[in-house]
Amino acid sequence: MEVNKNKVALVTGASRGIGKACAIELAGQGYDVVINYVSNDAKAKEVCAEIEKLGRKAIAVKADTSDLKAVQNMFREVWIEFGRIDVLVNNAGVVDDAYLLMINEDSLSRSLDINIKGYFHCAQQAALKMMKTGGKIINVSSVSSILAVEGQGVYSATKGAVNSMTATLAKELAPRHITVNAVAPGFIKTEMMDNIPEDKKSAYINAVPMGKFGSAKQVAEAVAALCSSAFDYMTGQVIVLDGGLSL
Repeated sequence: MEVNKNKVALVTGASRGIGKACAIELAGQGYDVVINYVSNDAKAKEVCAEIEKLGRKAIAVKADTSDLKAVQNMFREVWIEFGRIDVLVNNAGVVDDAYLLMINEDSLSRSLDINIKGYFHCAQQAALKMMKTGGKIINVSSVSSILAVEGQGVYSATKGAVNSMTATLAKELAPRHITVNAVAPGFIKTEMMDNIPEDKKSAYINAVPMGKFGSAKQVAEAVAALCSSAFDYMTGQVIVLDGGLSL
């Protein structure tokens, strides 16, 4: 296993789901971890406790990533605590499914603010801190960015934007030794999936050639791999983990 002792990773939206899995996986790889969250104090503290059991340091920082000042304050707090940041995992996001004629302005603005502006805010602040040392930025996208799913026009558009920003930022930041890549999961078994009716879950599974959902841990392992030296020469790429769904 690659030794990452004293390196620091910040994971947004890390109090549950894929973000939580990424935080724990990176801690297992030796990183100290910053848990960003927006509402659930108790869940964020639980993730910190799990990481500390692995022998790594963890802090929870509450910040709405769509708010630039909140993000600036978060990175300031990270710098005061650790004096460095080596990895940013842009994961915080929302899914507000709605067909075109049912989309409302509040939902549209919320999706654009968190899923796009939030990623830019965090990438910008991370890049400022990584300019002299280099680093890794991993954006969590979605298979919906390349696959049309009815009712996910807004979500798909935001994740398509994530793919585009990944490529552009990779080109801009490459001279600074900062790589920018993305992971695009398909149907992943998380708390969000638990709320979906069984008949709809069955339809989803039937659409996946592998015949099963992926796990948050599998996504986290892909993220951790992109953070390793094995992928130092890869940037601007989107890795799809969907069991063949998009084929």
